[in-house]
Amino acid sequence: MGYTMKEGNYDKFGVQMRHGEVVFTFEGEKEDDCSILLYGKKHELLEKLKVPAEYCMGSVRSVSIAGLSAKRLMYNYEINGSVLTDTYARRIIGREKWNDQNRAAHQGAVYGGYEPEEFDWEQDRAPEVPRHLMVMYKLHVRGFSMDAGLRGKARGTFLAVKEAIAHFKELGVTTLELMPAYEFEEMVWQEPPRLPSYLKWESREEDMIKPEEAHAGERVNYWGYTPGNYFAVKASYSSTPCASQEFKELVRELHKNGMECVMEMHFEEGMNQNVILDVLRFWVKEYHVDGFHLLGSSIPVTAVVQNLLLSRTKIFYTDFDPVLLEQQTRYPHIFKYCDEYLYPVRKLINEMGGGLGEFVCQQRKQHPVQGFVNYITSNNGFTLLDLFSYNEKHNEGNGEENRDGSDWNYSDNCGVEGRTRKRSVNELREQKMRNAAAALLLGQGVPLLLAGDEMGNSQSGNNNAYCQDNPVGWVNWQKAEKYRWFAEFIGKLAAFRREHPVIALEEPMKLNDHQRKGFPDLSYHGENAWVSTFPRERTAVGMMYCGAYAAREDGTEDDFVYVGYNFHSGIARLALPKLPEKRNWYLVMDTSRKKDAFFGEEEKMTEPHVSMKGQSVILLLGK
Repeated sequence: MGYTMKEGNYDKFGVQMRHGEVVFTFEGEKEDDCSILLYGKKHELLEKLKVPAEYCMGSVRSVSIAGLSAKRLMYNYEINGSVLTDTYARRIIGREKWNDQNRAAHQGAVYGGYEPEEFDWEQDRAPEVPRHLMVMYKLHVRGFSMDAGLRGKARGTFLAVKEAIAHFKELGVTTLELMPAYEFEEMVWQEPPRLPSYLKWESREEDMIKPEEAHAGERVNYWGYTPGNYFAVKASYSSTPCASQEFKELVRELHKNGMECVMEMHFEEGMNQNVILDVLRFWVKEYHVDGFHLLGSSIPVTAVVQNLLLSRTKIFYTDFDPVLLEQQTRYPHIFKYCDEYLYPVRKLINEMGGGLGEFVCQQRKQHPVQGFVNYITSNNGFTLLDLFSYNEKHNEGNGEENRDGSDWNYSDNCGVEGRTRKRSVNELREQKMRNAAAALLLGQGVPLLLAGDEMGNSQSGNNNAYCQDNPVGWVNWQKAEKYRWFAEFIGKLAAFRREHPVIALEEPMKLNDHQRKGFPDLSYHGENAWVSTFPRERTAVGMMYCGAYAAREDGTEDDFVYVGYNFHSGIARLALPKLPEKRNWYLVMDTSRKKDAFFGEEEKMTEPHVSMKGQSVILLLGK
């Protein structure tokens, strides 16, 4: 077809335009038989261009082709007889429609394509939200808005996430974490499992679902924790033909609103570690993302953290080399992200063991170099409402005979398994939701919210909705109005956290008066003030933060903050330490009160103690 070929430039993997020619650069040994396969719109092979063996440097092959149009490019490589999709392809052709059954004719074949780099970032800059101000929110791009009452192409897309920025800001969220939003194969080539008979409800009321919705058609790799095409934005998450453009618009708009975008990246064991580094650098340079939550066991985490280009990119991982924890940096950017906060809090809230000693350590957990991400719910487990609605997991709809998902949930159904009309049960569940939110937002580490928890989202007891591309796995926005009070409560907690920096200091609390302020930075109180031990039978504690150890944005000294936790069903009495002259204690929040009085008018305390109702959290200011 009139193509001319010459040696490429080796400086950039994938496909690029250079002086009117298309340059292909890929991994390949000199001894390999390498060809470029060019396809037409109907997946027909148009050309097979053999790459000369001499166009090789090390284990990299590069060729520049003139006379080829990059805009309509559909290509793969053939190496030693095997057809491969370009690892560095910035666009994947063939997955534009989510779970498209028409692709079965091609067995899901995909092709690399060219992606233009032009985009007006409008002088975009990373917000670099300080650790003590961060509030994270984890969502699945598709599931977040599929059941949001939207119409047309916006459902399940980056556009819908962008349009929800006002919602995130009302919650106090600063940092979005997106589950895999790079290209991956969602289709699973096998028959669907049968839906158990007891899941065949007559109608969908609130969190109930119809049987055809519980498993609509076939199994789906909904979450995307499989090998991916890591350099390409997922096309089916876009409302337009140009997914990269729509994703960039989302990031740009988040940055304009002072918010960050963190990408969840799942890498398979044995993946080339150079490629992993290339992937992360690419998303920072090309898409201006602010951080990565790394998943996988063979990731070069130390190399990632020490990479100069990534030194101001937030890195989240289960654990870090102790050597890194000794290296102070100008911009602390590593965060431990694991379940260690989840279990102690669940045990106490649901009265299933656990101890206050472990709990208070989690509430004040901090490190000068690494941050900690605290969460009580995540996609891998119950939603917040389900945590207090089910004793057992109900994953039968996943087709694995309920054997998948964690058996260690420390959940409590409050007397009824699943949905109920009993007012007392629902009120107890809602109070436990408030307690969980209060503990999370008042802990010293970075709080993380699961999408939909703020509106009472339920997965009908499924704690492993990895294949549920239906109302089970989608956020149920129909309940948003009913739970508006809870979203507002979360927003007020987040605002309190911002306004009182003493509870979220980036330095560890020392539990003594190390700056000679007259009070310890943090102290514990029981029936008597100034306790230092936590017997197993104790279920209530007051944590007092001395505001003199923190300054507000205007430079003024923070107030004293006292958080009381009662994890027992009975009344608890906690001592209130005497404050400096002219200061008094004021009650500002009590989770045992009615919905419109959680953050009511400040109530001046006249006694040196406070009585707490069972299963409640209180918040007082000393000013």
